[in-house]
Amino acid sequence: MAEKQKKIFDVSLFKRLLNYIRPYRLIFIVSLMCVIGLAVFSAARPYVLKMAIDSNIKPRLFEGFMPFIVAMIGLLILEVICQLLFIYYASWLGQSVVKDIRVKLFKHMLKFKMTYYDKSSVGVLITRAVTDMERIADIFGQGLFMIFSDILKMAVVAGVMLYINVKISLIVFVTLPLIVFATKIFQKYMKRAFEDVRTEVSNLNSFVQERVTGMKILQLFTREKTEYKNFTKINERHKKGWLKTVWYNSIFFPIAEFLSSLTMAMVILVGGYDIVSQVPDTTVGDLVSFTMFIPMLFRPLNQIANKFNTLQMGMVAADRVFKVLDTESQIDDRGELEAGHLNGHIKFNDVRFSYVEGEEVLKGVSLDIKAGETIAIVGATGAGKSTIINLLNRFYDIKSGSIEIDGTNIQKFSLNSLREQIAVVLQDVFLFADTILNNITLNNPDISEEDVVKAAKAIGIHDFISSLPNGYHYNVKERGVMLSSGQRQLISFLRAYMTNPSILILDEATSSVDSYSEQLMQDATDKITEGRTSIIIAHRLATIQQADKIIVMDAGQVVEIGTHQTLLQKEDGYYRNLYEVQFLNAEAV
Repeated sequence: MAEKQKKIFDVSLFKRLLNYIRPYRLIFIVSLMCVIGLAVFSAARPYVLKMAIDSNIKPRLFEGFMPFIVAMIGLLILEVICQLLFIYYASWLGQSVVKDIRVKLFKHMLKFKMTYYDKSSVGVLITRAVTDMERIADIFGQGLFMIFSDILKMAVVAGVMLYINVKISLIVFVTLPLIVFATKIFQKYMKRAFEDVRTEVSNLNSFVQERVTGMKILQLFTREKTEYKNFTKINERHKKGWLKTVWYNSIFFPIAEFLSSLTMAMVILVGGYDIVSQVPDTTVGDLVSFTMFIPMLFRPLNQIANKFNTLQMGMVAADRVFKVLDTESQIDDRGELEAGHLNGHIKFNDVRFSYVEGEEVLKGVSLDIKAGETIAIVGATGAGKSTIINLLNRFYDIKSGSIEIDGTNIQKFSLNSLREQIAVVLQDVFLFADTILNNITLNNPDISEEDVVKAAKAIGIHDFISSLPNGYHYNVKERGVMLSSGQRQLISFLRAYMTNPSILILDEATSSVDSYSEQLMQDATDKITEGRTSIIIAHRLATIQQADKIIVMDAGQVVEIGTHQTLLQKEDGYYRNLYEVQFLNAEAV
């Protein structure tokens, strides 16, 4: 890794990036032709001017002068056309390539295991998908083609200079190695500086995203001043990263400009002396053309350094994006069976699982849930209740054992078909910044508004939705902030019901709602659990007393199984202790 960091330019990474150009080969070729045209036409103008001066202006001859003027205007028009086409198509190519990479990246991220998101910063991922992508686009719009254009222009200009006057050309070429050396050193340090900048940008995005999301907590605990100080420190590091690049630029460009001016002075001195001394190899046209050629030779060299900065930033961004693309964190989806509608007979056979290596969360759990049963899972926080739900949906892969539905290992089902048959209502309901209707259907074209209204009436929440402004078209804003916790839960109940699942899971779905919403949810629960296997996870035992079976968990193991009444009859039983804590103490109060 250290060796890779020392590279000024990663060729393998660049080749990988160029693979995305293949679908746009024609545009690439057009851009390349424009680059060649720019180099040729721009170098031809000073040469035509030299010929006009030596043939007509110096001897003061009008005859034959107009063709030179027409040629100059023609070359200028061709150069402008090439410049216009180059800027448009190079930028178009960059945006098209970035579109393809961004789509591929997002598709790749959609398939990541939950473990990846557990360990990754949301702000960093947003930076990869948005900001870094724009830097990659700059590789084509401002970096790659511009560098090639500058190099080609320098080569053509150097060739024409040698053709016109070897002696003066050699004077110009003496200073070129100095600028090339300075450019190489500049590129080396700028690459390191840009890597620091990209790191600080990611840190800044991550910090801001987390604090904006958790703003209510910051204000509740009066942490505004502390977080302001933390933000100031991060912003200071971000500023220092950018100032480092500014410092390198402030050193390099004055040196390059000084060398260019010094070369111009040497050319005028030597060329002027030759003209005054009437040396036949040097003409006034040579001297004038060289005053145009020198900026054409040195300015691109300076610009190469500047464009290389853009290229380096793009390459650093591409490296970070490709690292996400190369991340192997996907659930094995080689199942060939389509789940279809399931009966819902679920079996856990000695299942072991850990989020962190060596720290088992489930320690040989075995369960047998009959089709159509409503079962409840209870236990203290960290007992492994929600983990069972995550494994059933295959958000994570188990360490050992097996999970079966209707006698088939769930790994044999394709992921999409399996998850389509399982609906989950979570405690922390996530709603998108969209209408209630779109949050229920998730933009599924097969579900009409009429279907949603009919389903809402069936489970008893139509009146609640109709009471909101614009009803089903009410925009709940980001994360559903315009609704209460209970209202969000009701929306999630309807969303689950609309999928007509074979298996329904309610994960702490009524743990933090008011009594009115809880009654609505209880009525909705009775409706949507009817005729399908249902798993209810709850701390509040009042919501699960009518379950066909209650599974009690502790420290990753099943410690008791039975109905509410049978479990209460066990002396010193785990469930009985839970019940007494929640109810008998409450009655005493």
